[in-house]
Amino acid sequence: MPVITDNQRLNEVCENLSRHDFITIDTEFLREKTYYPKLCLIQVSSPEGEAHAIDPIEGNLDLAPLLDLLANQKILKVLHAARQDLEIFYALMNEVPRPFFDTQIAAMVCGYGDSVGYEALVRNITGTQIDKSVQFTDWSRRPLSKKQIDYALGDVTHLCKVYRHLAAKLEERGRTSWVFEEEAILEDPAIYENNPEEAWRRIKVKTPKPKMLAVLREIAAWREIRAQEKNIPRPWVLRDETLADMAAQAPKDAGQLKKIRNMPGDMADRPAGKALLECIQKGLATPKDKMPQPIKKKPLAPQAAATVDVLRMLLKVQCTESEVASKLVASKEDLEAIAMDDNADVPALKGWRYEVFGKEALALKKGKLAIGLKDTNITKFEVTGDTGLHE
Repeated sequence: MPVITDNQRLNEVCENLSRHDFITIDTEFLREKTYYPKLCLIQVSSPEGEAHAIDPIEGNLDLAPLLDLLANQKILKVLHAARQDLEIFYALMNEVPRPFFDTQIAAMVCGYGDSVGYEALVRNITGTQIDKSVQFTDWSRRPLSKKQIDYALGDVTHLCKVYRHLAAKLEERGRTSWVFEEEAILEDPAIYENNPEEAWRRIKVKTPKPKMLAVLREIAAWREIRAQEKNIPRPWVLRDETLADMAAQAPKDAGQLKKIRNMPGDMADRPAGKALLECIQKGLATPKDKMPQPIKKKPLAPQAAATVDVLRMLLKVQCTESEVASKLVASKEDLEAIAMDDNADVPALKGWRYEVFGKEALALKKGKLAIGLKDTNITKFEVTGDTGLHE
């Protein structure tokens, strides 16, 4: 079985792979019991389908040759749904591997639907049915079975065919730049750096007020740092709803802290409880001009809400015609912004998205375009001053 557990073999494989224009890569990892993903296996393949599994658990591998390969900007790294893999490599390299090609994004640009799964994409393009019976096994346990290794290697060998098919389709349609434009978002290191000071933004609270959010910011940062230091999931420290309740009630002593919903029984009397009370007081003492401000989203006027509904239908028509996933073209927030402002600063009114949807959206708002039913299908009609509607 082509599993690499020694440094000499890893050096040889990475040297061979460095001679190619592109490689495919995937990982198997666990993070149910940890804050940071635990890397269990790395799979790489040459364009010819010569695949290898790199075992970071067994033996004492130095991954430097692999990381050098990922940092080589002359080699395109092909992945599917790259976000979590890139997070792992960023933690190892302190940089995002460049350039890379995400086949999930490419598939969305090529009309395979929103966030298409790898199995469905492989089946659609190659006709191969992937056996996923070992997908959710414990990849950290050793030894790995032949079935596990075959499954893992299949992920990168099938990816070679998928990449070539999608790359050719993108080139034929002149859409390669669309994919790299979308992937640029994933190149931002800030995506992979969990700043404790920003952790509060992920927590939902009812009727937020500046003082409550100031407290939430402090206690959420404390939880984030504690989870990072102990390398455990955030909820294992404190659950989101517990933090939200704590921010709303702002307990002043251990007795009040114990009454917070889902508060661990003895935490209030331990150093952790003291630290939380100090965080709460720090939040309450925050100057008003330094407190987070709630985002007050005004409800859409009935006319604007109706416009959004029509724009949503137009989006479906345009994306079907252009064979591109609607999720990639315009979000719900984009549609609402366009409904209220022809010059809204949203992606849907810029670049290729403007050509696919934005231009028609503005024409619809100005009464130059209409949406209706024809033979039970949603259809566009051009509005003319003399003869009415034309398909």
